[in-house]
Amino acid sequence: MQPKKRRKTVESDSDPEPEEESQELSRKQQEALVRKLKKNLPKFENEVLRDVLREHDWDLENALGSLLIFSSESERKQRSTSIETKTLARFKREKADKIEQSSDSDDEELDSEAGSVSDDFDSDAEDSSIDDCIKDQILQFLQEASLDELTLISGCSLKKAQKIILLRPFNTWEDVFCKDNSLSMELVHGCKMVLKERQVLKQLMTRCESISRKMTKDVTQVIKNGMCSMKQPAILNSHLKLQPYQLIGLKWLILLHQHKLSGILADEMGLGKTIQAISFLAYLYQKGIKGPHLITVPSSTVDNWVRELRLWCPSLKVIVYYGSVEDRRYLRHDILNNQVEFNVIVSTYNLTIGNENDRSLFRKLKLKYAVFDEGHMLKNMNSLRYRHLMAINAEHRLLLTGTPLQNNLLELISLLNFIMPSMFSSSTSQISKMFSTKSSEEESTFHKERIAQAKLIMKPFILRRVKSEVLKQLPPKVEKIEMCPMSDAQQQLYDKLFSRLKKTVKRELSNVMMQLRKMANHPLLHRQYYTTEKLAAMSRAMLKEPTHFDADPALIQEDMEVMSDFELHNLCKEYASISKFQLEKKFILDSGKFALLTNLLEKLKEKGDRVVLFSQFTMMLDIVEVLLKHLGHEYVRLDGSTPMAERIGLIDKYNTDPEIFVFLLSTRAGGQGINLASANTVILHDIDCNPFNDKQAEDRCHRMGQTRTVRVIKLVSKDSIEACMLRVGQEKLKLEQDMTTDEGDEGTMSEDMAELLKVSLGL
Repeated sequence: MQPKKRRKTVESDSDPEPEEESQELSRKQQEALVRKLKKNLPKFENEVLRDVLREHDWDLENALGSLLIFSSESERKQRSTSIETKTLARFKREKADKIEQSSDSDDEELDSEAGSVSDDFDSDAEDSSIDDCIKDQILQFLQEASLDELTLISGCSLKKAQKIILLRPFNTWEDVFCKDNSLSMELVHGCKMVLKERQVLKQLMTRCESISRKMTKDVTQVIKNGMCSMKQPAILNSHLKLQPYQLIGLKWLILLHQHKLSGILADEMGLGKTIQAISFLAYLYQKGIKGPHLITVPSSTVDNWVRELRLWCPSLKVIVYYGSVEDRRYLRHDILNNQVEFNVIVSTYNLTIGNENDRSLFRKLKLKYAVFDEGHMLKNMNSLRYRHLMAINAEHRLLLTGTPLQNNLLELISLLNFIMPSMFSSSTSQISKMFSTKSSEEESTFHKERIAQAKLIMKPFILRRVKSEVLKQLPPKVEKIEMCPMSDAQQQLYDKLFSRLKKTVKRELSNVMMQLRKMANHPLLHRQYYTTEKLAAMSRAMLKEPTHFDADPALIQEDMEVMSDFELHNLCKEYASISKFQLEKKFILDSGKFALLTNLLEKLKEKGDRVVLFSQFTMMLDIVEVLLKHLGHEYVRLDGSTPMAERIGLIDKYNTDPEIFVFLLSTRAGGQGINLASANTVILHDIDCNPFNDKQAEDRCHRMGQTRTVRVIKLVSKDSIEACMLRVGQEKLKLEQDMTTDEGDEGTMSEDMAELLKVSLGL
């Protein structure tokens, strides 16, 4: 790293191409519309708002209506209240103007008259316009609704809901709205909306039940006919055989296709979702549906998908949409002008929606199927990624995900809306509101009913099997948590940091958590040993370097001050003028986890075990490399910076060369879609905030092809923030409630984690 200049880094697969500007409106007019939309919906990013306006030809009202479907419950309430307030104010003004024109009475009489108009608007006029049948439904709802259901009413606070329950029973309309109750007629409109939302939900569940019955009937017939009737497509590689449960998965996909439905294959990680998807595309090919199909995958799994496609179904012509901006421009030209023949196009999430030209390609292509690997990336319908991927022109969509979906209701709605927009998009607003209100009691009847409703809705569209059900012969997975006492120096530094961070403001909790995690893993992830005085001496010494002879030492020091001890140590190795400031190896090897790892790796190697070691932090992997070299262990490494072209080669090298003892992986880059069944020990150097990310990492080894018991060893620094994270993660796993967040949102944390951190810090 050069301390002379600061660089702004951009994490992207490619440089974006400039988007074409609208011909109808000037840039200034466009930005004015974006600002107006932002004022109504402040939580949406400007880029999202601009994109929606462009899709609606810069029509503000249409864009606003579209976005309100995706807005949160609080925003809808706020927007609704604002509209009602403005309408009532306008009504009052118009009535007051008429009174002023027809009467010469003084201002006091006008105010009085306006007040009476307001009363009429709120009560008698509203009352007389309500149908008796609607009144009966509202009366029954107010009489029987639970506390949680009452809070669904727009403008009904928890306090007001409690008051309604205390005022029961309500036998007549007058019982509810008598003067003594002080309940406003505004409740009527809110109740109407809730009843309407219930009706929409009921109709949707009825429709889903009907689909489920048809699917069940077909599945029952398949079972009656026996497994012998289920054969893999003839064009699949005859030397490779699908497992029985994979044949069932294929048949399920075929049934969905026959019913013109899309679906989510949610088998547990390691059960071969990739192979089932490929066999389904092979089936379609045999039926004359030869594509084109799109497969969108994380960057780390592109090579694996291409390899599996060519291995399992050589008949499918596959192209990869990848490369530089210029490479993709030529490829787009060939694709759109039919100069390249293909059945399947494989690309990454980043490049499928990389820039306007990339997005335009997949809007123009008339795809038969769009397959999305790691489909849990689409759990947030408010994200720009979601909106762009929704615009892909495909007749059917298939999502593959290994994470559980059952209990996160809003994420479920996002996924279902994505695969079946024709069925769900018109109901998204109502369903989201019904499912978004957090229950005051997680185990309340209302909460259980909502989960039951969601499961009923999802039943026809999601297939999930777990390894314990379908792979009886798979060796067991044994998990062990190693509580590692920090080294003496590390413990002192951690306590010092803890005391300092305890005084921080609450809004910085996410940063507090990250700083504590770093210290719990290794002191060199912070700057402790390189003091300000030492940096001043180093910055002056740097002037001896030909590259820095005319630099300002104050600016050099300023750059150094934001670097960690390990980065500064590497800088000292790079420049001869400051080489004497390198850290002694004892500081690099000084951590509680390294003390345990040293003994653990020696024992594993003696037994002939092979290790896959994961870390959240690439710099932590850098430090682990120093340890492995010191101990004389052979290793390979893959992280987000590893070029795509090299990744599959590294995996093959490790799987075929037993002399390589350790595979180092970053959890994000190496935790998805790769097969490392040649290893039988997984070491998680540092745990993830989301335990499901760790489970994905574990299953790189615990999968089809594994012949030995898999040991999973989690290293947790004793009496640290990691111990808190472990407790929260274990609780989430018990509930099987996926905490997966938007990729890139590593700086955010769940409410549970934030609350636990506050308690641990005494805030």
